[in-house]
Amino acid sequence: MRFLLIDRIVELEAGRKITALKNLSLAEEYLADHFPGFPVMPGVLMLEAITQAGAWLIRASEDFRNSIILMKEARTVKYGSFVEPGRQLTIQAEIVEHDEVETVLKGKGMIDGAMMVTARVTLKRFNLADRDPVLAAADRNIIQHLRDLYSILRMGSVAGKIESATSSGRVQAV
Repeated sequence: MRFLLIDRIVELEAGRKITALKNLSLAEEYLADHFPGFPVMPGVLMLEAITQAGAWLIRASEDFRNSIILMKEARTVKYGSFVEPGRQLTIQAEIVEHDEVETVLKGKGMIDGAMMVTARVTLKRFNLADRDPVLAAADRNIIQHLRDLYSILRMGSVAGKIESATSSGRVQAV
């Protein structure tokens, strides 16, 4: 099963930071087992939401140069309270270090200003063709799919919203 834990990207400053939203719905399958009678978002999925937000920041900052972005390491992970269905988790990630292969981010997830999760994550990125040139077509397909998904996440709805860009490179949905 694959979980998309970012519903909307509300702010992105290329090369610096991202703010994204995750709306927790009772319809999410994993809530039936976590926990019966007391459904809450698993902590590992809160951490994954930070990872996914960071991956979108990297993709947008590097014009989707790499097809694969994976979490290499998570440090100083701290959890606050439970995230229940019907709540909106605001995820923020900021680049701390960035090189050709890895990016270190500080991330946090909040509800109404209260901290639900904080972590320092290291993400590693590459293309499949780096390991096997035969996979170059797969890289192109993955990157196109990610570009399409990104355009949906940035627009914030199927109908779309107007985006405005400032000279600082900051783009915000309005």
